[in-house]
Amino acid sequence: QVQLVESGGGLVQAGASLRLSCTGSGRTFSTYDMGWFRQGPGKEREFVAGCPWSGGNSVYADAVKGRFTISRDNAKNSVYLQMHSLKVEDTAVYYCAGRAGTSYAYWGQGTQVTVSS
Repeated sequence: QVQLVESGGGLVQAGASLRLSCTGSGRTFSTYDMGWFRQGPGKEREFVAGCPWSGGNSVYADAVKGRFTISRDNAKNSVYLQMHSLKVEDTAVYYCAGRAGTSYAYWGQGTQVTVSS
């Protein structure tokens, strides 16, 4: 089992960049696929980006492709989401999540990202 804690959210203007971090506890962090999700106001939670445990090819939602980059450092039990060219519609609570099987079973508490126009 792993516990996840996100950080790095904040209030920024449209066009700015922000880097989210997620640190996990436990020795098995490196064995989990990791993902970032978000839930905007009045919206359902949606997938943003995913990175396999091996650090191989990452996947992205179309809405963030080319602007966001997911990366991980297993030595630090951490996964990151670098966000560029932020848009007002990126405003959401961002969650990191870990997957050991077919579903994401471990979730952080979330960090708020607010993008103003």
